[in-house]
Amino acid sequence: MSSQDGFHHDRFLVDQLIRPIANLYRITPLAAGETPAGGPIAFVRQKKLAIKEDIRFYADESESRELFRIKARTWLDTGGSRYDVLADAEQRIGTLEHVFGKSLLRSTWRVRDAQEQEVAIARERSQVAAIARRVIDFVPDFGGLIPIPYNFDILVDDRVVGAMNRKFQLRDRYVLDLSGDHERKLDRRVAVALAVGLDTLQNR
Repeated sequence: MSSQDGFHHDRFLVDQLIRPIANLYRITPLAAGETPAGGPIAFVRQKKLAIKEDIRFYADESESRELFRIKARTWLDTGGSRYDVLADAEQRIGTLEHVFGKSLLRSTWRVRDAQEQEVAIARERSQVAAIARRVIDFVPDFGGLIPIPYNFDILVDDRVVGAMNRKFQLRDRYVLDLSGDHERKLDRRVAVALAVGLDTLQNR
């Protein structure tokens, strides 16, 4: 299966790989449950402490062929930041926008297509859990050790078509499920970029 074929799937496992100098992720398409539907289709690298966010998605672990990337429009995160998803020599295939006002109590992201038309909203599922997570972030030393669900619903035309659910393990591990997007309004490459962005781009 080629990497491009893999993005025809509706469900993906997003796995964090522990490395000292970069955040790395592995993307694997899923069949039923958490059964892999073949091998990994993308490997992701986010440099730590980068001045301007630039996250690369590669077809293989050797990083010999880039598939697409997430690139910040500005180096300064002002809260309502936008990040372009770029492929094929910097051609924009989508945009991720952090909706600052709504995210104060419940993290919310707006997903746009190549023409910058809104196609989806990613919204933290539970406002209670969102507030609890913000509270424990202020607990010195121990806040990060308290498990709080970190799950998102994905809406298209105000209808929930998918979700991103966190699995409680030592490293970050998520299942992205777009089974309800039957019309495939959301480009799966942009959806996978969103899943990685929800873990890496926002202050949690």
